[in-house]
Amino acid sequence: MAAILTTAEELHDALATGRYADGGPVRVLDVRWRLDRPDGRPDHRAGHIPGAQYVDLDHDLAAHGAPTEGRHPLPPIEALQQTARRWGIDEGDTVVVYDDLKNMSSARAWWLLRAAGAADVRLLDGALTAWVEAGFDLEEGDAAAPAPGSISLAYGAMPTLALDQVASFADDGLLLDARAGERYRGEVEPVDPRAGHVPGAVSAPTTENVGDDGRFRALADLRSRFRMLGAEDGMSVGVYCGSGVTAAHQAVALTLAGFEPRVFAGSWSQWSNHPELPVATGPEPR
Repeated sequence: MAAILTTAEELHDALATGRYADGGPVRVLDVRWRLDRPDGRPDHRAGHIPGAQYVDLDHDLAAHGAPTEGRHPLPPIEALQQTARRWGIDEGDTVVVYDDLKNMSSARAWWLLRAAGAADVRLLDGALTAWVEAGFDLEEGDAAAPAPGSISLAYGAMPTLALDQVASFADDGLLLDARAGERYRGEVEPVDPRAGHVPGAVSAPTTENVGDDGRFRALADLRSRFRMLGAEDGMSVGVYCGSGVTAAHQAVALTLAGFEPRVFAGSWSQWSNHPELPVATGPEPR
């Protein structure tokens, strides 16, 4: 597997030369999105890494169907391929993604593109803050549209969990809930129709995978954390969140730690919209 993280300095050098020494020509994606402020275009226009293409997470990285599919179901592969080509991505390119939220949003682009077969997708460790703190310039306005790319995509490169697989996986393996603890326990639910968690899932807030600076914790620390949660060597670990966004961030951390993550893309927004499925509350898995 290609590198997962890149530093601001490495990205700056790659932009200066046009490519990564250990990769290909560089393409940068700005994936600014927040649950309470989903439109990140104003922030993008106020200042972005030079040449970065703005990514609309709600429309570019998700489809929109019935509530029973969840809030961010995977887009059809044909739509994702067309969008990636609009971003100018060719076969062999190194794609770097970032946001201004400790990569909690941009990880969705990392996971989705890798799941669709893009070979070299990296997260800017520390996100936009790392670029600014390194003293590098920002570009204002809309980035110029690149020449259309030619990448071909097909799902299947990353393991997933379908809705009908989740319950048995939670029984037999390790299923992690990447949401905040209060949502896992069912104390609050700001978005979805039912509060609580999938029975058998273990609380593992993805915010604990990064430090205050937004950079991922040391690999040994991540590995120790997941082992304490029940992950064993060679184990495939399932993960979900609210709607499949921060679950991707957890997938990054699990991959860094040497585990194979299986993302339940529909996540809690899909599970909780099926009244026939059970819900657990409180601090324990069941």
